[in-house]
Amino acid sequence: MKFDLLVIGSGGTGLSAALEAASQGASVAVVTKSLPTRAQTCMAQGGINAALGNVEPDSVEEHIADTLRSAHGLADETMVRTLCEAGPETIEWLDRMLVPFSRIDRSDQSTHSPLPATRSIAQRRLGGAGHPRACYAQDYTGLKILQSLYDRCREAGVRFYTEHALLELILSVPRQARSPMLALGERLAPRVHGALFWDIAAGELRSIQAGATLLATGGYGELYHGYTTNTTGATGDGIAAALRAGAVLSDLEFVQFHPTAMTGSAILISESARGAGGTLITEEGERFTDELAPRDEVAAAMFAQIQKGHTLYLDLRHLERSYLEELMPQELRLARIHAHVDPLREPIPVQPAVHYTMGGIDVDARFAARGLEGLYAAGECSNAHVHGANRLGGNSLLEIVAFGRLAARYALERPLSSDPAAAEATERQSAEWIDGLFAKPAEFSLYQKRKILGKRLYHDLGIVRDRELMEDAAAYLDTLLEKLPRIGLGDRSRTHNQELVDYLAFDNALLLAVAMTQSALLRTESRGAHRRSDYPEEDPAWARPSRVRLERGAIVCF
Repeated sequence: MKFDLLVIGSGGTGLSAALEAASQGASVAVVTKSLPTRAQTCMAQGGINAALGNVEPDSVEEHIADTLRSAHGLADETMVRTLCEAGPETIEWLDRMLVPFSRIDRSDQSTHSPLPATRSIAQRRLGGAGHPRACYAQDYTGLKILQSLYDRCREAGVRFYTEHALLELILSVPRQARSPMLALGERLAPRVHGALFWDIAAGELRSIQAGATLLATGGYGELYHGYTTNTTGATGDGIAAALRAGAVLSDLEFVQFHPTAMTGSAILISESARGAGGTLITEEGERFTDELAPRDEVAAAMFAQIQKGHTLYLDLRHLERSYLEELMPQELRLARIHAHVDPLREPIPVQPAVHYTMGGIDVDARFAARGLEGLYAAGECSNAHVHGANRLGGNSLLEIVAFGRLAARYALERPLSSDPAAAEATERQSAEWIDGLFAKPAEFSLYQKRKILGKRLYHDLGIVRDRELMEDAAAYLDTLLEKLPRIGLGDRSRTHNQELVDYLAFDNALLLAVAMTQSALLRTESRGAHRRSDYPEEDPAWARPSRVRLERGAIVCF
C-alpha cells in the first residue's frame, strides 16, 4: 500500500502534519507503536507559547529574544523567528480545531491580542519567559491538544495503523543486516520510500510505501529509564532508524532536566506550579534559587543542594486553594497518588529528571533530513535548531504543531516514486534479523540491563558531568554491546509480544546512548543544559552544533 505521506508517530507533531496534509487532499497514513492518544504530548502540562499579549503587553520579538537567550548561542535565529512568528496563527488554528483552552474574563482586563478569536485565551508565565505567554488548558494542555487533533484527523479520513513498531526505513539501495551498531558499509546517499514495521498484534512484518516519509517519533529521554518524566515509548526509535539509514544527527549531548519531578516516581509537576508562585525549598524550609529562571539554571541549583545532602521540596501551601484546584487539578491528584502528600498541606518532594532531548535528526529549513532524500523530521525527534543548548518552557508544544504542519507542506512538494524491490529487500533482511532474535539465548535479563543503563546514564551523563564519569558510561556501554548477543527473548510467541517490542527499543537505545556519550565527551565546555565540572565555562569555539553519523559501523563525530 502506498500513501502520499507516511507519518511515523502519533503525537502532536504527527497529528498536526497528518491533518495539514489531509487538508490539501493528500492520502495520509499515521503509524504508531502504541495508541494515538498515548504519545508523549499528552504529558505536557504547562502550556504552548504564543505572543498574544492577553495578560500583559508582549511581542514576537520578545518571544524570539527569550528563546535565543535560553538557547545559549546554539539556535538558528532564522528558524527561531519562523517558530515564534507562527505562534499567534498556531493558537488561532488550534482554537478552530476545538482545543478547549482555559479562558479569562475580558470584562476587567485590557487586551493586546491581534487575534480577536483568541483574545480571551488565558496565558501564564513559564521559566525563562519575560511575559505570561503560555496558553493552557488547566494542566492538561498537551492532552487536550492531542485529543482534539486526533478527533479532527479521524474526521478528515486519515488512516491509522496502531501497535506497529518501526523497524527500518525503506531505502533505494540494499542494506546490510541490522545489529546494535549496524554497519552500512560504504556511506550511502539513499532515497527513502517508506518504512517497515512490526505489527505487534499480528506478529508479522508490514511495509508501507509513500511519496514522502515524515518522522515524528519523539525524543530519547527513556534512555534514562527510571529517571525521566517521559513515557516508556520515548526510546528514540525514529532517530535510531534514521541514523542506521545514513542520516546525520546533531546535539545529542543536550539533555534537559526538568527541575520538578516527584522524587521516586519521576512524574512531572509542571513549571506552571512555579509560575503560579510555588517555591523550591530545602527540608529546613530555605529557598535557594529563582524558581522562574531557565530550566538549566534551576536544575543546576537543585543539583548543588542535593550534593550538599539536602532533600528538596516544591511548596504550594501558600497559594490559594481555589486557584490550585481550578488550574492544576491533575498535579494535585498526581502528588496525592504518587508522592502520598496533599500539596495543599504539605510540600512535594522533588528532584530533577530528564524531560526533553534537544538533539535529534539534523534537518534543514524545509525539515528534510540531512544525508537522505525523501525523509523529513519534525518535533522532538528532529533538531531544527530552535532550542539550542536549553529549550525554553512552552516552546515544545508550539514547535510540534507549527513545524509539524510546515514539514507536511514541504514533504508533499517533492514526492518520490515507489520502489517495490527496495521494500522487498528491506523486508527480507529484517525477517532474517527478527528470526535471529527468537533464536538467541536469554542468558541476561533485558529489563535488568535497561534499569541499570538508566541509572548509569543518570549518574554519568547527568546534570553535571566530567570526562571520567562519561568514560565510565562508555565502558559500560561497550560491556552491554558485548552481552547483547546473549540478551534474548523469554517470550517466544510472535503475536502480542511486548518483550520483543521492548527489545527493539533497547537495541535503539544502545545505539543512541553510544552516540550521545561520544558527543558529550567531544563537547569540552559547559553550555546550557550541558554542564561539565572539568570545563565549567562556555567556549566560543563550541558555539556550533555537534554532529554524528555512522561510517563503516562506527559512530563518527564531526
